[in-house]
Amino acid sequence: MELGISGKRALVCASSKGLGRGCAEALAEAGVDLVLNARGAEALEATAEAIRARHGVAVTTVAADITEEDGRARVLEAAGDLDILVTNAGGPPPGLWSDWGREDFIKALDANMLTPIALMTAILPGMIDRGWGRVVNITSQSVKAPIPQLGLSNAARTGLTGYVAGTARQVAGKGVTINNLLPGSHDTDRAVALERGVAKAQDVSMEEARKIRCSSIPSGRYGTIEEFGATCAFLCSQHAGFIVGQNILLDGGQTNATI
Repeated sequence: MELGISGKRALVCASSKGLGRGCAEALAEAGVDLVLNARGAEALEATAEAIRARHGVAVTTVAADITEEDGRARVLEAAGDLDILVTNAGGPPPGLWSDWGREDFIKALDANMLTPIALMTAILPGMIDRGWGRVVNITSQSVKAPIPQLGLSNAARTGLTGYVAGTARQVAGKGVTINNLLPGSHDTDRAVALERGVAKAQDVSMEEARKIRCSSIPSGRYGTIEEFGATCAFLCSQHAGFIVGQNILLDGGQTNATI
C-alpha cells in the first residue's frame, strides 16, 4: 500500500534498536526522511547508515538522552520542522509495590509521561500551522490491563494516555492526529530483561523462561519489530487521518479484554 508520506520528515525517539528501529525502518521504506535519537552514539550511527543504504532517505542522528531537558533541546534543534513524531523511551524496571519510593515514580513519570508531553508541546504548534501532522506514542499493553510487576510503567503510561485522550481531540480539526501503540511482548532487549526476571524468580533457564512467557500469548510467539513498525507507519500515513486518540494493541491477543 502506498502510504502517501514520501518526503515527509519524522523524529523517531529511542530508535537505534528495538521497537523504535522497527518504526524508523518502516517510515524510511515509505520514503520518509528521519531524525533518529538514542543514547548510544555507536549503535545509533550503525542504524542510520543501514537505513540510508537500504532506503536512500536522509537520516540525521542525535545521540542524547531524550528524557533529559538538555537532550530534548538538542534533538529538537536538529529536528527542525517535523511532520511526524514517534515518541519512545525504555520502560521502568519491574518489581513489587513495596520496592518503589517517590523518586522511582518521578523517574518513571519523567521518562514515560512527561517526556512525550514535552515533545508534543514543542512540535504540535508547527504541525498545526502547516495543517498536517502525525504523532504516535509507544506505550504498553499495561495501559489496557495492568501488569502487577510493572507498577511504575502502569502508572506513568496511563497518565500519558489520559493526556493524549484530551489533546488528540483538540488538534484533530487541524489535520493532526495523535494515537498510541500498545506493544505486548516483542522480540527486543526488553523481552530479554523480563525473561531474566522470570528465570531468576522461577530458577529456570533463559530458554525455559522464554517458553513460559510465550505460553501466555495466544499467538504463541513474540511480536517482531517489523510488524510493529508497519503498524506505526500506517498510523503516520495519509490513510489514518480519521483515527484519533486511539490505543492500538499489538500483543498477540495476550490482553484478555472484550473492548
